[in-house]
Amino acid sequence: MAETKVSDVLAELADLEDPKVRAVNEKHGDDHGVNLTKLRSVAKRLKTNQNLARELWATDDTAARLLALLICRPKAFDRNELDAMLREARTPKVHDWLLSYVVKKNPHAEELRLAWFADPDPVVASAGWTLTAERVAKQPEGLDLPGLLDIIEARMKDAPDRLQWAMNTCLAQIGIEHPDFRARALDIGERLKVLEDYPTSPGCTSPYAPIWITEMVRRQQSK
Repeated sequence: MAETKVSDVLAELADLEDPKVRAVNEKHGDDHGVNLTKLRSVAKRLKTNQNLARELWATDDTAARLLALLICRPKAFDRNELDAMLREARTPKVHDWLLSYVVKKNPHAEELRLAWFADPDPVVASAGWTLTAERVAKQPEGLDLPGLLDIIEARMKDAPDRLQWAMNTCLAQIGIEHPDFRARALDIGERLKVLEDYPTSPGCTSPYAPIWITEMVRRQQSK
């Protein structure tokens, strides 16, 4: 079976480029115009291919990097490799997929969470907070929840956008999943008013923490 060439994959991605998709993505800070459903179809056809994934990542092309994250072996990356990849992940979608599809499934995830959480680069720190929010919801043992709330209370209001979003997610998860800290989480959200005016589509829950917490708790209690 012939080995898939990076040049062929890049040509295919170029053929899938849609100016309308790019225009929508650019509003969110992403610089690609490939429909993600079509991108996933390409990934399904290529199947898992770690070498190709590394070559696609090295192109620095956003669509190629998203494809790389779909066909890679998450556990095959070492800690330093993932750290470098996160720092190279310029666009929000690549950043999000790297965390969701690769880092969370990698044995170095907790080590990276701790390192990124304290990083001076706010985009890198946002990754640490995203992984922390995941732990708050699914594996809170060992986390200092009051300490996290202290940091959120002191820093979230003036944090850069991506870091602020991740800290707000962590705040909401604490309020949703941990009744003992719910009142404080709600109070912090109400006083800081972060994302209070965020535009929310009909049928979607606002990311404003007090609304988010209240709605998710209501759903839990109505089951």
